[in-house]
Amino acid sequence: MKLIVGLGNPGTQYTKTRHNAGFMVVDRLLAAHAADQPLKARFSAATAETSFAGDRVLLAKPTTFMNRSGQSVSDAVRFYKIDPAADLLVITDDIYLPTGAARMRPSGGSGGHNGLASITALLGHDDYPRLRIGVGMLPSGGKPPFMDQADFVLGRFTAEEEPLLSDALSRAVKAVETFVEKGLAHAMNACNAGPPRPKPEPRREARPGPGPSAPPTPASGAAPADPA
Repeated sequence: MKLIVGLGNPGTQYTKTRHNAGFMVVDRLLAAHAADQPLKARFSAATAETSFAGDRVLLAKPTTFMNRSGQSVSDAVRFYKIDPAADLLVITDDIYLPTGAARMRPSGGSGGHNGLASITALLGHDDYPRLRIGVGMLPSGGKPPFMDQADFVLGRFTAEEEPLLSDALSRAVKAVETFVEKGLAHAMNACNAGPPRPKPEPRREARPGPGPSAPPTPASGAAPADPA
């Protein structure tokens, strides 16, 4: 059994907020692999059991609010007696990655993320894979200066960010499927490579300028439980 947990906050007021990026990935996985199944309330989460290429998978969205996510994850881990290092994948937002980025790691600290901190506290260790979806400012991540971090992550994406987010979510879905079917190493290689970069335009050779008798070229102008 693989346990795939997307972190977020329940309730329509949090739908499509930056902090719910983990929910967004699981929603896409549910649509692709469990569209005909009603969600079940188990382990303080909305869940669906399905399979990827014959492997059993439990998709879960904790309903505990972000800073109590560990309650849901630890209950499911103990019920199925799974090895978190091999069979658990937590999907979360990351303010320190720019919107459009996605990174997978085998373990690590919480980085100040309350959901990861809660999971680590209740599992008793941080040796579990996590897939981080960038929700920070372009081009390098972070939040706007002087803006409270909780206000930023509980806000929504801009029109400019939406297509970048959608691309990251699609890559995250593929990374989760690869994690289930081929293991963490393959999933990390695929996910961390990032989107293909556009090919540079071919270099054009400089043409000789006009001779001394040619007229000059005119110059061109310049232009409740804590949800966070």
